[in-house]
Amino acid sequence: MPFLFLLFLILFMVPSSSFAEWPPSPGYWPSSKLKTLSFHEGYKNLWGYSHQRVDQNALTIWLDKNTGSGFKSVKPFRSGYFGASIKLQTGYTAGVITAFYLSNNEAHPGYHDEVDIEFLGTTFGKPYTLQTNVYIRGSGDGKIIGREMKFHLWFDPTQNFHHYAILWSPKEIIFLVDDVPIRRYPRKSVQTFPLRPMWVYGSIWDASSWATEDGKYKADYRYQPFVAMYTNFKAGGCSAFSPAWCRPLSASPSRSGGLTRQQYGAMRWVQTHHMVYNYCKDPKRDHSLTPECWH
Repeated sequence: MPFLFLLFLILFMVPSSSFAEWPPSPGYWPSSKLKTLSFHEGYKNLWGYSHQRVDQNALTIWLDKNTGSGFKSVKPFRSGYFGASIKLQTGYTAGVITAFYLSNNEAHPGYHDEVDIEFLGTTFGKPYTLQTNVYIRGSGDGKIIGREMKFHLWFDPTQNFHHYAILWSPKEIIFLVDDVPIRRYPRKSVQTFPLRPMWVYGSIWDASSWATEDGKYKADYRYQPFVAMYTNFKAGGCSAFSPAWCRPLSASPSRSGGLTRQQYGAMRWVQTHHMVYNYCKDPKRDHSLTPECWH
């Protein structure tokens, strides 16, 4: 009887949120279609060389009161799959951004395209926020138009490495976590989609003015260094120098690309249970500037 009573308490009295919930299987794992690159095969230091270390194909970068660090792919791409397995630091990391992203800012300063995966640092006891974002041709009309979707992940990203990826094709951008699609950004027009070649970047830096709860909490260097680890680098697709017939890796078993019904189901689960912000649903935004939100 005591055992049955305990089982009843576990099954019916403990809130369901106490149990770890994981997304349904996407049924397809695009990361498995590419070989793993060593850091030096695909990337080079961009800044903060003294705050960067490579050991057995794992890259460690860190931020302290002196500087952060960043790296960049050795070549630009016009489409492709770009991923890395990342492990974040525990504890107080407010104000700190750990990023993996595509950009052509150096080629088009002030008028660049960018596709972001950013981890927004946090305070004790609160989860990291994973922010995805798309910028098209920089400020354009003088307004920086971000297209943010934010998530609290279904796991603790400080405990183990997890794989984060951007799949950029001529018709869509898909953000993936452990091969589970979490966001699809379709090409609705040439005005709302990046079409110029971009490089792949990673970095850790101080963004105290906005990173954590809109700048409420700042980087606190009593907790330095702030460390991020990257490994299992994947990069494949069409470089800026590839022939016109080159096509990037497909997001699904279909050569034409797109997501399967099973992948859409996994993405809907993530967005239903773990998305905490969607720019298209924000009533404070001027949606005349984001026509891709229109139905």
